Parts: sequence; C-alpha cells; structure tokens
Amino acid sequence: MTAPRDGPAAPAPLAPGLYIVATPIGNLADLSPRGADILRRADLIACEDTRVTATLLRAAGSRRPMLRLDDHRERARTDALVARMARESVALVSDAGTPLVSDPGFVLVRAAREAGVPVTTAPGPCAAVAALSISGLPADRFFFAGFLPAAPRAREAAIAALAAVPGTLIFHETAPRLAATLAALAAILGDRPAAVARELTKRHEEVVTGRLAELAARFAQSPPRGEIVVLVGPRAEEAATDDEVEAALRRALATMPPGRAAASVAAAFGVPRGALYARALALAAEDEGEGGCDAT
Repeated sequence: MTAPRDGPAAPAPLAPGLYIVATPIGNLADLSPRGADILRRADLIACEDTRVTATLLRAAGSRRPMLRLDDHRERARTDALVARMARESVALVSDAGTPLVSDPGFVLVRAAREAGVPVTTAPGPCAAVAALSISGLPADRFFFAGFLPAAPRAREAAIAALAAVPGTLIFHETAPRLAATLAALAAILGDRPAAVARELTKRHEEVVTGRLAELAARFAQSPPRGEIVVLVGPRAEEAATDDEVEAALRRALATMPPGRAAASVAAAFGVPRGALYARALALAAEDEGEGGCDAT
C-alpha cells in the first residue's frame, strides 16, 4: 500500500529564461491562468515593489522568492539577473499591468536578448489598451505616449510633437496634474474629443467623455482620485476653418508666448507657421492694448 503524500506535489520548474508576466491593473481576478502558473513555478520573481507583488503572489498561490527591480535598481542588477537566467527561470512583473509599458523592464529584456536568453510573454492587462477599448474613440490607430513631462515648456513641446499623429493619443497622468494637462492639450491640439478613464477594473471605475476644454474645466473644479488614462481623439481629416485656427491660436496665447503658440497651432492644424506667427503677434498686441486702456 502506498503511503499518502504529506501535501500536493511541488510544481515542476520552468525552463531557464525570462518570463514577462502582465499583472492586474486593479482586479486580481484578471491575472491569467498562465500568468499565475508562471508565478508559481519561476525560480525568482523580479518586481517593482515586493509589498505589492506579495499580495499578487498570495492570490496566485505562489511562494517564490522576490527581487526588487525598480527604476533605481534595474541597471545595477541586470547583469547578475541575465547570468542567472542561463540556469534559472526569472519572471518579471510590474506593480500593475504589462511590464515595460511606463514601467521598468526595457533594460533587462534588451540585455537578455543580447545574451541569447529566451524571453517569453504571458500577456494580459494593459491600462492604455483597456481604456481605449471603452473610450468610444477610434481604436484602429493609436499612439501611446506615457507620461508627459511635468515642466510646462517641455510638456507643450511634447504635445506639439504629437499633433500630427493620425490616431488616438493615449497618456498616463496623475490626478494632481490632470486639469493642467487637459488644458495644455486643448490649447495645442485644439478642442478635440477626449476621454478620461479612472480606476479601471476597480469598484469606482469611471470614464468621462467630452471635449478637451470641457474636461479641463470639469476636473479643475473637481479634482479626481486614482490612476488615470487620458485619451485624445485624432485630428479631424477635413481642413480647419480660419475661425477654428484663430480660436486655437487665442487659446494657445493664453498660456504661451507668440512664437510657441504659433508653432503649436501650426503643428496641430497642418498650416504654415509663418502666417500664424504674424497673426499671433497681432493678437498679442491687441490683448496688450485692451489690457492697457483705462476706462473713462
């Protein structure tokens, strides 16, 4: 008679290599069965924050060891990790979503590939794609831009560089910066249709749609909470009217000097910068004249 086992057999180890595992962006039930299996079988879990990943591992039934691999440690630890992958399996996870998408991992994946290490993906949640799928904005072509710079001038330049992208633009943003970002997007891109997706897959999931200027005003009055994805619809294919271009130029001049305002609107509408710069100077002079007149 065979003696009963003390407990369930340990899962078989994985083949050596690097495994990229997408993790839930809010709802733990979104971890895929294959992703959970990798987390139970990998020799090591590389993660952004061991406290966050510990919760995920408990939900997956995993007791595998963890190693912190955040933005500050990735370069320093990559060589040692790649060396371990010759004989061990390493699973890479982020705190939420797909690793490398606004999260660490690029340095590690590139080094692993250069060393000939097998790299495998267990795909799953991604906040940018999840938001796009429920935004009601065109999804046939899109551009993910991550987080915009915090400094106003750098942010304006980054937005202007995206003005001619023929698809929906997707950004990550923090709650305190949301209203300012929406206002900058409206000033530079024009008042395009947009959506703000918040707390995706969680109990208080919310998607607010409208025009950029409308959304900027709304969230300036009522700042949101939680993790946020901003989506901006593509530029209309038809040529803008002179009135639309001038309205955009006036909005841009409210926050920028004439040269930057002309450049941003020219990029957004595909019109020559020279003519817009002359008009921007004229509008700025008008505003200064109006502001300098005393009532009698």
